[in-house]
Amino acid sequence: MTAYSMLDLVPVVDGGNVARSLANAADLARHAEAHGYRRYWVAEHHGMPGIASAATAVVIAHVGQATEAIRVGAGGIMLPNHAPLQIAEQFGTLDALFPGRIDLGLGRAPGSDQRVARALRRTLETDPNAFPNDVVELQSYFADDGRTGITATPGAGARPDLWILGCSLFGAQLAAILGLPYAFASHFAPDALDQALEVYRRDFRASAQLERPYAMAGFNVFAADTQGEAELLASSQQQAFVALRTGNPRQLQPPVPGYRESLPPQHAAILDHVLQCTAIGTREDVARGIAAFVRRTGVDEVMLTSMMYDHAARKRSFAIAAEAMRAMEPA
Repeated sequence: MTAYSMLDLVPVVDGGNVARSLANAADLARHAEAHGYRRYWVAEHHGMPGIASAATAVVIAHVGQATEAIRVGAGGIMLPNHAPLQIAEQFGTLDALFPGRIDLGLGRAPGSDQRVARALRRTLETDPNAFPNDVVELQSYFADDGRTGITATPGAGARPDLWILGCSLFGAQLAAILGLPYAFASHFAPDALDQALEVYRRDFRASAQLERPYAMAGFNVFAADTQGEAELLASSQQQAFVALRTGNPRQLQPPVPGYRESLPPQHAAILDHVLQCTAIGTREDVARGIAAFVRRTGVDEVMLTSMMYDHAARKRSFAIAAEAMRAMEPA
């Protein structure tokens, strides 16, 4: 059976607050654990009124405390925003708190704009080698090999599983060179998916962490007991994508009947593009969609994700998706 995991952006719904979003995150992580999800990830985003996972390491500690065995981690940490030593210390701490359960996915996008990057006291680096160098420096802190001349405490000797994230060939090439698992963000940026996976597998070099290439890809799931209900639930995330792409990010809005059909052609085209890797419907619809995605990509693991306004409906959707994954024939 193809492994399945969960990405949670910890949405802040219209009329809600961060405290409720974080409580929902812990509840959703427990739910994922109970339904066989291999890992639960949160992602670093800044300046987004509808996303509460900016302090990513803190959120991981929160959900780690709420769960027992599921892997928890970052999908991902946007390394250009941070000094590698700080990330080594943060994830060294998490590894000490939750040994054998921590994942550290690394991305090179800022997760923000230039204004927010300045507020983070970092600059958007133009050197193409900056991100690879930061990754290697971070590995050195964990390995405590003396190359940096600094011992990270915590951090030295910690063993979080490192991943490279991406939605282009750059991340695929870097993951292959370093011998790390690779996660592709096809749930919102699907264009280079097939080519990136091909490059990653073709150029992969074995490492101390990984002997063979291991690829994961993101997939949106909106599942319910009826097709109509699933389509209604999906409209909240559809609104969020349109708002983000038109420069108006906001809290996650309630579902709107007939939302997709009401859009002007240019906004409908946004959704058609970003949500190419998506299944909306009943368990049977979702199972067909995921199975086709796995056949197409040959990924070792699927990272399921979605944002819904109603927390109970979202939990039900992820439960249905887990049932669909368990019922799938081996790829």
